[in-house]
Amino acid sequence: MCGIIGCFGRGDETLDTLVHGLAKLEYRGYDSAGVALLGDEITVCKTAGEIADLRDALRSKSLSGHLGIGHTRWSTHGPPTDANAHPHLSERGSVAVVHNGIIENYQTLRDELTAAGRTFTSDTDTEVVPHLTEQGLDEGMEPEAAFRAAIERLEGSYAIAALIEGVNAIFAARNDSPLVVGIGSDGSTDDTTTGDGDQVFFLASDVPAFREFTADVVYLEDGEFARIDGTLAVTDRDGTPVSKSIHTVEWDAEETGKSGYDHFMLKEIHEQPRALRQCLRGRVNELTASVDVPDVDDISFVHPGGGRGKFSGVQFVACGTSYHAAMYATQLFHEAGVPAQAFLASEYATSPPPVGDNLVVGVSQSGETADTLSALREASSRGGQTLALTNTVGSTMNRECDHTLLIRSGPEIGVAATKTFAGQLATLNLLSLATAERPASRRSLVPALRELPGQVQQVLDESNAEAVAEHYADARSYFFIGRGYQYPVALEGALKLKEISYEHAEGFAAGELKHGPLALVDEETPVFALVVGDGEPARKTVGNIKEVEARDGPVVAVTDGRSDAGRYADHVLSIPESHPRTAAILGNVQLQLVAYHVANRLGRSIDRPRNLAKSVTVE
Repeated sequence: MCGIIGCFGRGDETLDTLVHGLAKLEYRGYDSAGVALLGDEITVCKTAGEIADLRDALRSKSLSGHLGIGHTRWSTHGPPTDANAHPHLSERGSVAVVHNGIIENYQTLRDELTAAGRTFTSDTDTEVVPHLTEQGLDEGMEPEAAFRAAIERLEGSYAIAALIEGVNAIFAARNDSPLVVGIGSDGSTDDTTTGDGDQVFFLASDVPAFREFTADVVYLEDGEFARIDGTLAVTDRDGTPVSKSIHTVEWDAEETGKSGYDHFMLKEIHEQPRALRQCLRGRVNELTASVDVPDVDDISFVHPGGGRGKFSGVQFVACGTSYHAAMYATQLFHEAGVPAQAFLASEYATSPPPVGDNLVVGVSQSGETADTLSALREASSRGGQTLALTNTVGSTMNRECDHTLLIRSGPEIGVAATKTFAGQLATLNLLSLATAERPASRRSLVPALRELPGQVQQVLDESNAEAVAEHYADARSYFFIGRGYQYPVALEGALKLKEISYEHAEGFAAGELKHGPLALVDEETPVFALVVGDGEPARKTVGNIKEVEARDGPVVAVTDGRSDAGRYADHVLSIPESHPRTAAILGNVQLQLVAYHVANRLGRSIDRPRNLAKSVTVE
């Protein structure tokens, strides 16, 4: 959601570097883009639309300068227009600002500034920042002091970068919205407040914006300010210098390319076998049926049948796809005899339940999801212990929580989560095995986890999802049903389809189909039924399939063939026989492929679906 890029030290390549960085941030979701360069004066080019539209606009505009900032905007205040695109300028054009987040008291500030005679040219909350900064300059403040004074007046979430005329520097500040500094590899030191003045610096909301230039990064924390002027100086709200450590990003820039695939989403679906191997490597041993996850060695749960533990239960907080992973996780812990609940993070943050001695686990691909962070902070304020289950090293969740468990899926660019959802389900299995499960569970599940990457590859190699998608691409609605571990996957299948195809899709617990949704089933409403094994849940779901069949609804069975589901289905999407827990991951791969091929058949913007963002950093 929104993207920031800044560049210092690239000379004549500054503008190209900024635009290239914005292109690398397209996956976050946006509807306008712009850049500002600082030379003798600040020059700006910005436009509604895509990066391609910005490039077109730059051909007819002359920008000069050897340092600059850029932005991709996801609209919150005001529609996507040229005027509302970032960067925003102060009245005289002496200050340029880009901003991620929401300034909650912007209307009060705007009214005050308007009464003082300042003129606004956009509908955004962001525009108050350059006006406040310029007001400080007019009152005789030094540039950095004027910027800091402006920031101190803001309430809400923000990652802000600014240029001030006459100062060869980029100023930045963050609060509840990520900012990371990249440091050129030609002279990095352990003390990032020093430097020889010849280093190249980047500032961004996410590492992919500059990863091909450097792997050395510094993560800014809430309340910190940065000044980049040939060196990097980080200070706290009081102006006290803060010593920062340099972290090395381990993944390569090439991992963020399409590698010959038409879309990032399809590439990332096909990366799932490798991502799962990365997740499991060094953590499971099939020969001994053991699980070794050092990150959670000090986490244990009380069992009803005896045994002492640190926590009595677990509360999961998450949003969207991650919430479906959290729902799946509650069943893992219930089977282990540990009380578990899954909460939508936005609801938990505003109406939190008692925490007690529960472990509170935040599930988030990015580790920057604003609602999930708020929920975790609320839990911490009530004395709860927190764990971040995320894909992103150095994320805010990673740094703020008491414990972290990484899913290790590698960078994911497509807005619709695919390989990270598979990674979340696998990692949640590891969490339950390492902290709550009895040895008998490990003996059956560890071999299934070891086989999982190969079985996912088998699904990818043999899937007929494209033909099924072609057959149903013009359907009026799509329903997804499942029981047990398959129920969260049914919800996820519906979410994936609606996210990228813009078609109506709903997921249900299979038993709930007859309690209302069945009224909507007809020959134009295909029902995707997840049926695993031949036990009671499978037999009951087959009964639900028969109910659909009796009402002329087409059925697509996602099944391992051990039940009669295929006999009553119009189409079958096959998965290998496996453990019920891992079968959920296999069935999900088939549904990801269906969603992709339906969206592709309809000509949708698959990697950047309308109105959505990869990292949702506002509440």
